[in-house]
Amino acid sequence: MQLLLKLAGWVDALNERIGQSAKWLVLVCVLISAGNAVIRKAFDMSSNAFLEIQWYLFSAIFLLGAAYTLKHNEHIRIDILLGKLSPRKQAWVDILGGLFFLLPMAIAIFYYAWPVVTQMIASGEQSADPGGLVRWPVWVLIPIGFGLLIAQAIAEIIKRVAFLQGLIPDPAEKHSGQTAETVDTHLDAVLDQDKGGRA
Repeated sequence: MQLLLKLAGWVDALNERIGQSAKWLVLVCVLISAGNAVIRKAFDMSSNAFLEIQWYLFSAIFLLGAAYTLKHNEHIRIDILLGKLSPRKQAWVDILGGLFFLLPMAIAIFYYAWPVVTQMIASGEQSADPGGLVRWPVWVLIPIGFGLLIAQAIAEIIKRVAFLQGLIPDPAEKHSGQTAETVDTHLDAVLDQDKGGRA
């Protein structure tokens, strides 16, 4: 289990870094949108490239941020029934939901997107709109985003199993002033303690 927890820690670190970087794309998207509006109103000029880059950036924010959102347990969920369950039962719901719903869906999208993406790259897919952008880079984001989501789903299942075994605190628990990094710090401490015990 310690090796699996270490793997989960690596996935957490990767998706944390990517998610933090993806946040900056929101600012870039807003600046492009505002700049496009100013140029259109002030100079009566516009370009399809400005519109399409906003769509591309939104796609990047959504696809690259999905795993980060799952890591921080901030995804949309219906807590009417789940919130009444004990933390252990909630962990079981997360494990079963990950195994039977999230992972199959993400794997299926990754699997069926891959041939389309390779075809887009090979053909150099271009926007049909005048002045539009190359389309294949945004298609590449689909397998990347769902690949990260698959990895994070596996990491979340590992952490829930470790919680049920009493190895780490509840990774879904949120305390006032406490962030998900607190659980990561405890996870690191558990791994360091295990290394010290073996030395």
